[in-house]
Amino acid sequence: MPVQTATRGARDLSQSGRTGSQDGLQGKQTPGKKKPRKRRKAPVWAKLLTTFGVVLTLLGGGGVVAVRYFLGQLTDNIQTTSTVLDDKAVGSATEGKLPSGAMNLLMLGLDTRAGWEAKGETSRSDTILVLHITAAHDQAYMISIPRDMIAHIPADKSMGFNGSTEKINSAYAYGSMNGRGWTGGAKLATKAVHELTGLSFDGVVVIDFDGFKGILEAMGGVYMCVDKDMWSSHYTVDSKGKVQYAVGADPTYPPKNALWFKKGCRNMEPWEALEFSRLRHSTNGDYDRQRHQQQLLRAMAKKATSAGIMSNPAKVSKILKAAGSSLKMDTNGVPVSDFVFGLKGLAAADLIPIKTNSGTFAAAGGGEGVTETTQELFRAAAADKLGEFLVGHPENLINDGTAKAAS
Repeated sequence: MPVQTATRGARDLSQSGRTGSQDGLQGKQTPGKKKPRKRRKAPVWAKLLTTFGVVLTLLGGGGVVAVRYFLGQLTDNIQTTSTVLDDKAVGSATEGKLPSGAMNLLMLGLDTRAGWEAKGETSRSDTILVLHITAAHDQAYMISIPRDMIAHIPADKSMGFNGSTEKINSAYAYGSMNGRGWTGGAKLATKAVHELTGLSFDGVVVIDFDGFKGILEAMGGVYMCVDKDMWSSHYTVDSKGKVQYAVGADPTYPPKNALWFKKGCRNMEPWEALEFSRLRHSTNGDYDRQRHQQQLLRAMAKKATSAGIMSNPAKVSKILKAAGSSLKMDTNGVPVSDFVFGLKGLAAADLIPIKTNSGTFAAAGGGEGVTETTQELFRAAAADKLGEFLVGHPENLINDGTAKAAS
């Protein structure tokens, strides 16, 4: 049988009103309803910024009563702590007060399987992203830190950790060991990213998978552009054309029954968008994955603040409920509601995606190194001069193809 594509599957689903057709994803169950052995991983930052997008847009419209109602739904579910940020990694702002100048937020997305926490198992921060907010709080830059970047993970006596130099996504795992959970993991990951980049942080956000999936489902999918043909290492297509979650180790090369994402722009189902954000078997490997994740964030932010969502209180409520249940935050003592209100200038801002190492893998010590240009990038972020840096280094901007897409 011919190799199936996610493009055709999405088209058939939209035309038939159910899963399945002669040409695309056949059967009566969507992949999202199966119970795979593995859990899909969530791009870390999307739920926080999507949530901000909804609430901040309401603020811009002057709906104070509605904002307070929706903020209550959000903040009631968020787990908060004041133990992640320490004196070395924290920004210069006074504890309990939102900074008046530039801000940096660290966002961590976890590769956590169902039941791990109950079994005392740890996870790695599969996605690491720095969100730099300008001093005027009206512009945001997204910087993805490659999970395989070699970094020094500082010692922490309170954890009995003596320090190590290895892939940076190990920091969260070490910190969360011995029952320390997400607060320990986030603390050590923050210290490692601080040492790597020189950046201090005004907040840390940890996000799990389930809430992210719930947001996409509440939105009804998002509009995405596939910039080149890519195959999924997590899904296959059976002899009847039915998409199935692949069991076992990820293949290195596409099997004959691989699920392909074909080049082009279209509305993606929630499961498709999540899977597209994970694709990494390509010439640019993890940099393609980073680009897809940032593209998904922007698509979600746009969808969340669209008229179709904002005019439907039930959808807004569902989105915020899903987001709140998946968010864990340290805001340096600032109440979450104050944190969101203080960033209302971002409501109309674009989210500018940036890649490190100019999007090219720089091998070093069993992982990836840090180029001089990337070090310059980190220094520019610390000085709140990313705009000037990008004028001289446009190759560090991510072009995800959405500029040509029609919404």
